[in-house]
Amino acid sequence: MSDPVETSRAQFDRQAACYGRAHILRDVSDVAAALDGFDAARLSPALDVATGAGHTAAYLAERGVAVTAADISEGMLEEVRKLAVERGLDISTRQHAAESLPYADTSFRLVTCRVAAHHFASVEGFLREAFRVLRPGGLLLVIDGASPEGAPVAEKWLQGVEKLRDPSHGRFLRSSEWRKLAEQIGFEVLRGDCLPFKQPDLEWYFHTAGTPEATRSEVRQMVVQAPAEVRRVLGLAEEEGKVVWWWPRLTFLGQRPEVAKTASQT
Repeated sequence: MSDPVETSRAQFDRQAACYGRAHILRDVSDVAAALDGFDAARLSPALDVATGAGHTAAYLAERGVAVTAADISEGMLEEVRKLAVERGLDISTRQHAAESLPYADTSFRLVTCRVAAHHFASVEGFLREAFRVLRPGGLLLVIDGASPEGAPVAEKWLQGVEKLRDPSHGRFLRSSEWRKLAEQIGFEVLRGDCLPFKQPDLEWYFHTAGTPEATRSEVRQMVVQAPAEVRRVLGLAEEEGKVVWWWPRLTFLGQRPEVAKTASQT
């Protein structure tokens, strides 16, 4: 496998226990809002790619959706199994990369990926695979941090901080990049908006990622020296002794068309 995949596998095997009860991803209200109006029959079966500790998969299972939780990290999948037992849920697990899905064409009605795509070796590869395994009319839901549009200084700072904090970070795409890639592959874009999402405590993020102390010092220095555009665009500030900032959080909902487009329609 490629180096980015191995880096992600090692990082999340090492830090898997940090993604359970105390992690902010346990709050799945963002997933619930994005899928509001779709009943279980419309969403089942589902595949949750890069499931982490399985919070999205558990939400889907509780709604009556037959769901497979997939991750590159066996440590993360063990957390999913613990969560399923704890909550009495039936969740299948599979270990594989996001860019190579070991499923037949048109296997799923829903593919989800939440706060993970910025770790992928190839977002385009993931999108192509998601399109392939979705049935006609099937949905792709991606929730992830995004780079701000039209703010290159803030974008560079954000990418730098994320890479230092967690070496498995690849890149946050801008929402316009998500839309362009998805449409090129064949998705109909139903939603592609970004809303500010508060990152509540830099030190908590260090702990979650297992960031070495020397690297933490580098990030803290970047915070102190952050340009005005960073503070304005990302809301970088200190509140009650904690460093906080606001990700642009992308909610992307795409659909594989019911009828394939012909060459004259593309």
